[in-house]
Amino acid sequence: MSVPISYLTVILIWTTTPLAIKWSAEGAGFVFAVSSRMLLGAVLGMSMAILLRLEIPWHKSAVKTYLYAGLGIAISMMFVYWAAQYIPSGWISLIFGLSPIITGLLMYALHGENEFSKDKLFGLFLGLSGLTVIFTTGLTLSSEAVLGIAAVLASTILYSFTAIKIKQYNDGIPALTITAAGLMFAAPFYGLCWYLMDGEIPDLVTSRAAISILYLAIFGSVIGFALFFYILKHVSASRVSLITLVTPVTALFLGRFFNNEPLTMELLTGAIMILMGLVFYQFGINVRQQRAGPQLAVEMAIKNTNSKNTNRKCG
Repeated sequence: MSVPISYLTVILIWTTTPLAIKWSAEGAGFVFAVSSRMLLGAVLGMSMAILLRLEIPWHKSAVKTYLYAGLGIAISMMFVYWAAQYIPSGWISLIFGLSPIITGLLMYALHGENEFSKDKLFGLFLGLSGLTVIFTTGLTLSSEAVLGIAAVLASTILYSFTAIKIKQYNDGIPALTITAAGLMFAAPFYGLCWYLMDGEIPDLVTSRAAISILYLAIFGSVIGFALFFYILKHVSASRVSLITLVTPVTALFLGRFFNNEPLTMELLTGAIMILMGLVFYQFGINVRQQRAGPQLAVEMAIKNTNSKNTNRKCG
């Protein structure tokens, strides 16, 4: 599959994932929902790897890649599922929209990369200001909503960190292999969490919850993660994170129309601030250069004309 098609598919999957996460816990509880999704995803992912006869290397860099993939799948998603009990699904995607900025901050902290220009600093300021507005909006709901926002923010930070590490240690390993191995590494964690926190199979799982769990296991886990690792292999981590520039908008309206989630003026203000922050952070310099291009051309033309006139006078 081509990188652009993979990119668009991930956008579609990530747009629908927050709402599916919320629906999957209906009547079943978030621990059962996330554990069954990941355990089923691990079986499906490894089965596909075996059927396609993909080699699973076990050298040092490969094991580190699987560990970081499993870490992101395990703890990061557990935070999200817990938070989905208390905040609207669209908020999850909106907070994840900060991942390009967080990725840039982590790249600077870990590797000294991504020097912060005025555009990036302004984008950082806008993004964090928008996040503050979202936190304030959460206060109007409940204290649990604020904790839910904090949990998704922690999940976003961990996601950005593991994406950087996977990019660092991945040495040509197929995306599906990383997904299958990462899910297998995460599976014991989810099995243990389910045993300690729940330990019972729900008496009733609604049809919508069951379909959501299956959708998330197949598309959200196996196909979604595989395509994500595939494009991460071909595109920089910060560019991959641009997916979250699109998904917050679509996820907010999806939650509004299919789950009757609140869409207040304060929330829209925070969303716009975050998205504008991302635009300035990622494209501010390029936009300025594009605007300066025609002006620079005119100035050069005037300069050349004046130079020719001067030469004629001297002649």
